[in-house]
Formats: sequence, C-alpha cells, structure tokens
Amino acid sequence: METNRQKKVAGVLQRDLVDVIQKALREAGVKDLIVSVSKVNVTTDLSIAKVYVSVFPHGKAPELLKEINTVKPFIKHDIAQRTRNQLRRMPDLSFFIDDSLEYIDGIDRSLKGEENPIENRDLLPKRKKS
Repeated sequence: METNRQKKVAGVLQRDLVDVIQKALREAGVKDLIVSVSKVNVTTDLSIAKVYVSVFPHGKAPELLKEINTVKPFIKHDIAQRTRNQLRRMPDLSFFIDDSLEYIDGIDRSLKGEENPIENRDLLPKRKKS
C-alpha cells in the first residue's frame, strides 16, 4: 500500500522526468522516438524510485534504456535541481521499459488475426486426461 507521501514524490518525479528525458532526446537530435514515463514507484523510505519508460516504436526501447542508464547521473542531477524545494533527498533512479502497451497490442492482434485460439482449436495445447 502506497502512502500519500510516496504518491506525491512519485508524481513530482514523473512530471519532471518526462521533461528531462524529452529535453535530452531533443538535444541529442533524436526525432523519431516518442518517450513517456508511464509510472514511477517509490520505496517506503523514499530512497529508490523505479521509473517505467514507454517507448514508441518499441523496437528501439532496449537501445534507449541503455542510453538512459549511461546518462543516469546527469538525469538525477537535473531532477535534483528541479525538485530541491520539494524533496529533501533525491531517490536513486532505476529505469525499466514498460512494455504493457506492446503486450496489449499483441493480445489485440491475436484476437483479430488468424491466431485466434477460439476459432482455431489447434493453437490450444492438448489437455491430458487423468
């Protein structure tokens, strides 16, 4: 169960992280990516923040995550400067790829396409009779 403090800190971090990451991408000259911070979870002691980043197109997500982890100290410093009046201590940032949209899209495609197990029973695993 998240406390109100955790939710507030996560909200502040999420809003500022979006700005910082998009600014960094613009400065790097990357124009063909859409990046958003879909969720931020903060531990109860406010020392670690798990940041879930959603990337479109999804194929470039691992490459972007590697780049974000390379510049993580700069991102953390930038966020600390922005939140210095709101946060006493800046949590450590851990970045993860949020693939929930890709997962939902895969389910949607499966239901619309030939891979529909309701219509094609051969796609379902055979049950063993006991």
